[in-house]
Amino acid sequence: MTLVEAINHTLHQEMERDGKVLVFGQDVARNGGVFRATDGLLDRFGGRRVVDTPLAEGVIIGTAVGLAAEGFVPVPEIQFLGFAWQAFHQIAGQLARLRYRSDGRFGCPVTVRAPFGGGVRTPELHSEALEAQFVQCPGLKVVLPASAADAKGLLASAIRDPDPVMFLEPLKGYRLVKDDVPEGEHLVPLGKANAVRTGDDVTLIAWSAQVEVARKAAAVLAAEHGVSAGVLDLRTLVPLDIEAIVAAVEHTGRAVVVSEAPQSAGFAAEVVATICEEAFYSLEAPVARVGGYDVPYPVGMLEEHYVPDAARVVAAALRVCGEGA
Repeated sequence: MTLVEAINHTLHQEMERDGKVLVFGQDVARNGGVFRATDGLLDRFGGRRVVDTPLAEGVIIGTAVGLAAEGFVPVPEIQFLGFAWQAFHQIAGQLARLRYRSDGRFGCPVTVRAPFGGGVRTPELHSEALEAQFVQCPGLKVVLPASAADAKGLLASAIRDPDPVMFLEPLKGYRLVKDDVPEGEHLVPLGKANAVRTGDDVTLIAWSAQVEVARKAAAVLAAEHGVSAGVLDLRTLVPLDIEAIVAAVEHTGRAVVVSEAPQSAGFAAEVVATICEEAFYSLEAPVARVGGYDVPYPVGMLEEHYVPDAARVVAAALRVCGEGA
């Protein structure tokens, strides 16, 4: 399946499994979503469980909080992650805090789906990588699949989780990513990273669409430079698999962290800090970051210069391996 097919497949399965699961958002019902991620849900489950909402992100998330408090399992869609800024007061101030504020009286099993990321020349506020901003909201889990199989397994786990999850989908990967997806029940636990490729010289750490960039960089490093690079897909930023990060860095002694977000205060910096705290004495070189630039997300004709590519990752890996750039 493609990644978007895997998401659609999982939504069908989870709504069939649990009658309390509700899907709502802009254009998710009659149109089946702008990327067809929710295609067929309205016909199968009806207008009481699959609902088109107004163009009002704060209302979408606020509705999800109320429904969760009443015992439902909402799966709202924010059409593009950049639009979530219009709902941040509800996400940070209500969604993330419901269990804490109610002293455990209410759970908040909400999974907020939203695509993000570059590579498709979208208009402003469509491609922004805002994952670090949600990590700064204690109470939220933050999940970012990089493969179709993981999209199914992680989404099913997110929907069944008793706490709120931001499920962020790679926009470029919707139809470009395609791999084998189990037909039956498939659960990938939250908080477990995936060693995509093993290597002995340097570890490339990434998430979402940048995992494929790291894979391509690792192939170039091996074929053209004789450098053995491992690739670690974090899968989830909250909870973070610190043990997997430490094990990978202890093995190679060198690391490059790859992210689409603006570099200053992005989640890549958190990964670097974690490595310095937990695996400092294993390092043979400073940890490098490859990310977006500290500018507003550019217009389409410039995004190939903004979004990290394999060449930038290769250059960073060669620097930390002491081989120049």
